[in-house]
Amino acid sequence: MKKIPERTCVVTREKLPKKELIRVVRTPMKTVIIDETGKANGRGAYLKKSKEVIEQAKKTKILERHLEVVIPDEVFDELLKMC
Repeated sequence: MKKIPERTCVVTREKLPKKELIRVVRTPMKTVIIDETGKANGRGAYLKKSKEVIEQAKKTKILERHLEVVIPDEVFDELLKMC
């Protein structure tokens, strides 16, 4: 039986399979990107693929605390399109 990698959503604190989450990364150049491959360099945080979770992350600024950088609104707009 193959092990399925699990990660924790920073908003809901749920452990979910990696495929059900979106990875947001702060690159070494201090820019924020959405990592669709799951292999980008930098500090990452995972969000559940849900509009409610993404809106809550924007409202509470939890991603900014985890990634230690200001996140532009365009990143949240892209995240909402992915759901």
